[in-house]
Amino acid sequence: MGLLQLLVVAVLASERRVAGAAEVFGNSSEGLIEFSVGKFRYFELNRPFPEEAVLHDISSNVTFLIFQIHSQYQNTTVSFSPTLLSNASETGTASGLVFILRPEQSTYTWYLGTSGIEPVQNMAILLSYSERDPIPGGCNLEFDLDIDPNIYLEYNFFETTIKFAPANLGYARGVDPPPCDAGMDQDSRWRLQYDVYQYFLPENDLTEELLLKQLQRMIGVPQVKANALKVVTLTANDKTSISFSSLLGQGVIYNVIVWDPFLNTSAAYVPAHTYACSFEAGEGSCASLGRVSSKVFFTLFALLGFFICFFGHRFWKTELFFIGFIIMGFFFYILITRLTPIKYDVHLILTAVAGSVGGMFLVAVWWRFGILSICMLCVGLVLGFLISSVTFFTPLGNLKIFHDDGVFWVTFSCIAILIPVVFMGCLRILNILTCGVIGSYSVVLAVGSYLSTSLSYITLNVLKRALNKDFHRAFTNVPFQTNDFIILAVWGMLAVSGITLQIRRERGRPFFPPHPYKLWKQERERRVTNILDPSYHIPPLRERLYGRLTQFKELFQKEQPAGERTPLLL
Repeated sequence: MGLLQLLVVAVLASERRVAGAAEVFGNSSEGLIEFSVGKFRYFELNRPFPEEAVLHDISSNVTFLIFQIHSQYQNTTVSFSPTLLSNASETGTASGLVFILRPEQSTYTWYLGTSGIEPVQNMAILLSYSERDPIPGGCNLEFDLDIDPNIYLEYNFFETTIKFAPANLGYARGVDPPPCDAGMDQDSRWRLQYDVYQYFLPENDLTEELLLKQLQRMIGVPQVKANALKVVTLTANDKTSISFSSLLGQGVIYNVIVWDPFLNTSAAYVPAHTYACSFEAGEGSCASLGRVSSKVFFTLFALLGFFICFFGHRFWKTELFFIGFIIMGFFFYILITRLTPIKYDVHLILTAVAGSVGGMFLVAVWWRFGILSICMLCVGLVLGFLISSVTFFTPLGNLKIFHDDGVFWVTFSCIAILIPVVFMGCLRILNILTCGVIGSYSVVLAVGSYLSTSLSYITLNVLKRALNKDFHRAFTNVPFQTNDFIILAVWGMLAVSGITLQIRRERGRPFFPPHPYKLWKQERERRVTNILDPSYHIPPLRERLYGRLTQFKELFQKEQPAGERTPLLL
């Protein structure tokens, strides 16, 4: 019997240990959520508001706490009191509060909730800081909270902008905070610096589980520095607002670390995340990325580009149509987008029509005038445009000097013009290079309409800058992950194969075809003077058309009966 009692006690003890370990995962149905400093907590929030949260056993050397709660796209609210007040609560997908502790205080209570109908899966954590650490958002003058550690994020098709409140110097419990604008010397908050970090989630993954897991890498100062990319460092004199290029459907997490260079201490703001799209149903939602019109347009464009990549120099007129299509389509899309509010699908259709007209016009110019230099200038400028776009796609494009539109466009144009100038003495090589590089890149654009790839932003960033007057201030960092390496390898393979094939096939042949109009005139004169030529006896075009029309009319005429119509006389 004693052995049985021991077994029962052991089972009960093991159940308690399991329950304690599972405390990090759970829901808020009990009405009270207990937290520990530095430990992540997963739970669900349900209506009605609020649920009470509590932290016990706060260390005496902690002067303030930062609580933050994250969800994927549903809003949650964190508040100092059960009653929601604008200056005492924060609502969003990434919400945080700063808890300033009183002397001898070892327990803190606050409240959580959601106004949504469906339950919200959340991840939350508490971080502790000492009196030497700067206080994120401690000198807030723009937002509702007195001390606001949150990063406010806005996005549109072109750019994503983050804003945050300036920090203040740390101070001990029970001491008045340092004044924010009393002076600008080294003993004030003006000595603080702000490092802005950016972290990319894996491409083509919009799951909630992945986001909440990856957010753990952007919470504390050591994790942010180890995992994220530092984009820019701001001083207290700079504006606390930074813009980035929007990446549709790509998860990105932003955070700011405030650093006190005098004490060499740091603190992290509450990170914010975005996919540059909405999880709600409707146009532009994350679930409907990639319009059908874009897929059709870029697929047809890629088929033509693939043909040009391998056979463009041989089929010279087809290549000229391709080049004219690109030039006219690009400028026409910019024009109608800036001047008209019509929908994207209509934009794309009109762009395709205008591009086709531009392509036929360039072919007609070559056929009638046969000026090789004009055609090769267009070909070289298209290659120069792509090379210039690749140049600014690198970290060079994020230099502060190129945030000025004048400097950017002058430099961009010079690089684009330099390409046809450099290859002026070897036009065939220029033409074959353009066929291989531009034709293969059209395949990359087609892939980008089906899968998320950063390589499509090589030209899209230039288009955004031409369309939006505020895009010059945006940093154009993009992720470079497994998909991008594969597509880059395919792009390089197609380009090298197309260039090599055309160079070998065109060896020993004329550099370019002769003037079509001159050939046509010579052929026409030969037919007129040479009676033995069978084409000499072919009627003129007008007579041939009239004959065809007569034959077509006869199809609708009633057939006349054969034989005598009048009766025979006996």
